[in-house]
Amino acid sequence: MVNPDTATKPNAGNSNPAAPDSMEDRRGMNTRKLEVRDLSVHYSGNTVLSEVTLDVWENEIFGIIGPANAGKTSFLKCINRMNTFTDNMEVGGQILFSGMDIHQLKNVYALRSRIGVVFPLPVGLPLTIYENVALAPRLKGISDKTELNIIVERCLTRAALWDEVKDRLNSLGSLLSGGQQQRLTIARALSQDPDLLMLDEFSIAVDPVTTMRIEEVLKELRSEMTIILVTNLVQQARRLADRTAFFLDGKCVEVGETEALFEGNVEDPRTRDYIEGKFG
Repeated sequence: MVNPDTATKPNAGNSNPAAPDSMEDRRGMNTRKLEVRDLSVHYSGNTVLSEVTLDVWENEIFGIIGPANAGKTSFLKCINRMNTFTDNMEVGGQILFSGMDIHQLKNVYALRSRIGVVFPLPVGLPLTIYENVALAPRLKGISDKTELNIIVERCLTRAALWDEVKDRLNSLGSLLSGGQQQRLTIARALSQDPDLLMLDEFSIAVDPVTTMRIEEVLKELRSEMTIILVTNLVQQARRLADRTAFFLDGKCVEVGETEALFEGNVEDPRTRDYIEGKFG
């Protein structure tokens, strides 16, 4: 039996040549990366999520849309167990990550090493640009300078930042502009070589041209990892997500194929109203 606290990602750092090409292929392979059952979240007794049930498939971009205070960020926090360090956050229900019940794992840090997270505002480390990205590989035991250099350049390139910082890698990351710090955060998340990458409105501090560059990278990364994309830009979900969930008032109203939802094939008229900009 594999110990879920020490299990590592197979073939880390390499693309997955056998990644399925379509949602039908993923379903046929029964490759659920995330299974959420009856998830509820309360802060000091106030309900922010209620009975959320959904699946996220391997190698898909799964979009989550909805107005403010719909529970989208709280959903992400549950997946990598941020509630562990939040005294007033109570979580109920079950979350299976690669078949493992995350609440049964003793080593939270091992779980988080497999889940990269990028929140709306950058959280920079008091380190150089280089060390911001090299930190996670170093913690995994990588010490060879050449290998670290390759990882740093690859991650910064994917985050559309390399060309802007390649001549000042030894400068503090905190001296970068807000948009650059956000991209540094993305590069740092990618340096973990995660199984799952979660982005919470990553483009809020990034200019439109750079946003489009990062979006193209996310499409490429789908062959290597699963991506959950929370966005307040419904057209961004349409461009990127294979399937999209609509959250409202702490509930998952519905989940469907993204293009079908945007074409009006919805189960709940509130989904159509939100997509069409009638509220939110």
